[in-house]
Amino acid sequence: QKLSEQGLTWAVGILPTQTVYPADVMIAPAMKRRTGRPPKHPVPSTRTYSVQAVVAALPNECWRTLSWRRGTKGDLRADFAALRVRVADGPVISRNRRLPGETAWLVCERRTSGERKYYLSNHAEDVALESLAALIKRRWVCEQMHQQMKGEIGLDHFEGRSWRGLHHHALMTMIAFAFLQHLRLGEKNPHQTGAAPNPILAAGASATRGHTQRLCTALSPLPQARALSPPAMKVAE
Repeated sequence: QKLSEQGLTWAVGILPTQTVYPADVMIAPAMKRRTGRPPKHPVPSTRTYSVQAVVAALPNECWRTLSWRRGTKGDLRADFAALRVRVADGPVISRNRRLPGETAWLVCERRTSGERKYYLSNHAEDVALESLAALIKRRWVCEQMHQQMKGEIGLDHFEGRSWRGLHHHALMTMIAFAFLQHLRLGEKNPHQTGAAPNPILAAGASATRGHTQRLCTALSPLPQARALSPPAMKVAE
């Protein structure tokens, strides 16, 4: 909720036991009783369901086979389905139940092995299923970058205690990572842009060649986002 309040778009993996409400759930005011303690919380029009149960009830036509990235053994594919729900993360009511929170996309990934992964995302209501799958799978790129920055550039070598020092160290490692990626991609495609070589970059590469040669070889290029085609059908409304 805090990320949504700041206007940020997010996607997060969840457990199969995460509970949600249908997107059209209604909230009724608490009914007064003749006897006993008066109720304090409003009442949802329906109960909560686990995301595993919600996805299990989806018809077969809601599933689509999508490819989000080209791997070493070909395209990476899986079946995806998505529908709009309201997350049960609102204020706590009786019996540890929660009121409906914000509306979000519930996305399920069904792999060829039979394993299923569940995600929530606050992307726009009219987003295509291809876009949802591609954005969720960009997590692999972030994990690869984080691993390479820790293993090759020293992201985890900070031993200070101040937020400013940590922020400065993380920023410098990200700049170094971007510079090394620029050198590596430039060596791979030296005539891609057709522009004259930058003398500053050439001098920097020559001065640090002995140190950066090993790093540039170890760092694999980050995969670009796969081109998305328009959706053939609208899976969920």
